[in-house]
Amino acid sequence: MQRFLCGSGWSRRAGPSGEGRSRPSSPPPLRLPPGGAPPPGPERRCRVCGAGSAGNRSVFPNASAGFPPAAGHGNSRNPHRLGRGEGKAERELRRAARRPGGRGRLPGGPAARAPAARDRAAPPGRTPPPVGRISGAGGVRRALPWWRPVVAHHPKLGTSTTMAAASFISTTIPYVNARPHVGHALEFVQSDAFARYAAMSGRDVYFLSGSDENSLKNVLAADKEGISARELVDRNVVFFEKMVGDLEIDLTRFIRTSVDADHLEGAAEIWRRIAAAGDLYTKDYEGLYCVGCEQFYAPAELVDGKCPEHLVEPETISERNYFFRLSRYQDRLLELLESGELRIVPETRLNEVTSFVRAGLADISISRSMERARGWGIRVPEDPEQVMYVWIDALTNYINALGWTRGDEHYERFWENAEHRVHVVGKGVTRFHAVYWPAMLLSAGLPLPTEIVVHGYITASGQKLSKSLGNVVDPTDLIDRFGTDAVRYFLLADVSPFGDADFSEERLVQRYNTDLANGLGNLLSRVTSMIVRYRDGAVPAPGPVERPEEELTAQLLESDRAMHAAMEGYDHREALAKVWDLVRRTNAYVDERAPWHLAKAGDDASNAALDTTLHHLAGAVRQIGRLLQPFLPRPAAAVLEALGSDPVKVPGADRWLEDLTGTPVSKARALFPRIEVPAED
Repeated sequence: MQRFLCGSGWSRRAGPSGEGRSRPSSPPPLRLPPGGAPPPGPERRCRVCGAGSAGNRSVFPNASAGFPPAAGHGNSRNPHRLGRGEGKAERELRRAARRPGGRGRLPGGPAARAPAARDRAAPPGRTPPPVGRISGAGGVRRALPWWRPVVAHHPKLGTSTTMAAASFISTTIPYVNARPHVGHALEFVQSDAFARYAAMSGRDVYFLSGSDENSLKNVLAADKEGISARELVDRNVVFFEKMVGDLEIDLTRFIRTSVDADHLEGAAEIWRRIAAAGDLYTKDYEGLYCVGCEQFYAPAELVDGKCPEHLVEPETISERNYFFRLSRYQDRLLELLESGELRIVPETRLNEVTSFVRAGLADISISRSMERARGWGIRVPEDPEQVMYVWIDALTNYINALGWTRGDEHYERFWENAEHRVHVVGKGVTRFHAVYWPAMLLSAGLPLPTEIVVHGYITASGQKLSKSLGNVVDPTDLIDRFGTDAVRYFLLADVSPFGDADFSEERLVQRYNTDLANGLGNLLSRVTSMIVRYRDGAVPAPGPVERPEEELTAQLLESDRAMHAAMEGYDHREALAKVWDLVRRTNAYVDERAPWHLAKAGDDASNAALDTTLHHLAGAVRQIGRLLQPFLPRPAAAVLEALGSDPVKVPGADRWLEDLTGTPVSKARALFPRIEVPAED
């Protein structure tokens, strides 16, 4: 399968909402000789314009003759590349030569791929999920949030000549062998807060998640239920999609690794590139394998002979597999870690990874026999008896979702040229993301992530929440009983962003009632009620400013500065603590100024002081609404709406009282009703 540089001979491009994508069956596989160079083959020409290999444009062999012309004959960025100077493939090869890692790209690059990029087609009637926001089960798209900058790829507002700095943020893609637990919710909510903060700060953000569906543990779970693996993953992925919607997670794309065409093609292409770099070989192997972790363990890594994560004895596996020359990249990985080019947060995790790499890297097995995989998984290119090890398959989703193999502009913008490429991961999978994945990218000649943010576990009585341990807490149940805001706030304000934290429903309720219902909710109600009552629902012009206003201003500026500093360090708990310093100080300011006494006095001095008080209260609460947007998007919008503020136009902390006078204010509804827990008998 081959894409011509003019854009024809390829599948139809998806429209803004994702419709119109079609892909026929894969052509016969391309057999690469040792060294990975494509063999000579017949010239292929574009069936629309006849352009081919003339003019020193390389067109590779085995290009499929069965693809329909692209809609509009070309692509969205340039309708006809041939004969118009340097094309995208040439630019990519030139960039690759300058890229750290030194390998560059195979001839043709992602805009001109080798064939047979997928070995298992999607089931009949199932199409790849389109790029777009999702909300709840079924992938229903919703409008972009107001704070998304208008940039080149904006699906509604068209093109802007000024493009914001780009950031890529991802969660790990969870296994779907069972329903999600609250540990999954933590990672999704954390990543969503980071993505919303980045966008609020003026960056253009691509926020990715999905489902890891090709694992052996999915096969075993299906066998236990007496159903097929396909039935199991199709059923369980709906629970994860529903959790995404219930938690108000604003994804750009949700990728499914067993059916998404971009993923199936991209995983196979990365395998070919690693093979072409001379980094694959086969050998007989015996090792201790934990299905729960989908990982081999050395005997020294076990605890009392058991997996340290799942507390079960691993299986002894013997078979012939493909191995990746991870050891070849030890020195380069150390350079990246020690220089900060590959940043790992927090520093304790960086030290762990650096020590692991410095101790010496062994080559790793990256395939499994078809027999052991029960026929489930992505087949190794050119070897139908092996499937890719699930982690090697899964890690590639991060760039596959961006359409790198078909030259999609999202890949260039949000990976190749992005300012930040951030993975948010649990501590149990740090090695895969901080060692294996960067090494794979170095081998394939592709850019590396810039940051890996590692969180701890949510525990129950000190034990990790795990489906295999049977101590899971269902996030859907929590949301049904306590609401989205309570769950989001607890996970972001109470749970450590980097360490383990024990889960407690009592703690969740206490946090919600104390901080949200009694703190912010009460403050918003008091402020809006007083402006409506004393000044007919319009923010008055301020009178003289005195010490209480100066102290409120100082706290506001400090909270704003500290919140931003904490989020730049991926510490959502500290960021919310600083916002709540402002909530408490503003409530204290209300009590100090006692507007009800000023209104009752009725003299000129008291009226002027009341105007000053109400003006500063409106400004402070407006800033609280602005700062809360990454964490509690719906309540933040309600706060700003009650104060008559357009979220797009809320000024920063340095101009916090700007454009307030005369703003219409409405009495806020009860934003955070108290949670009443029935008393135990």
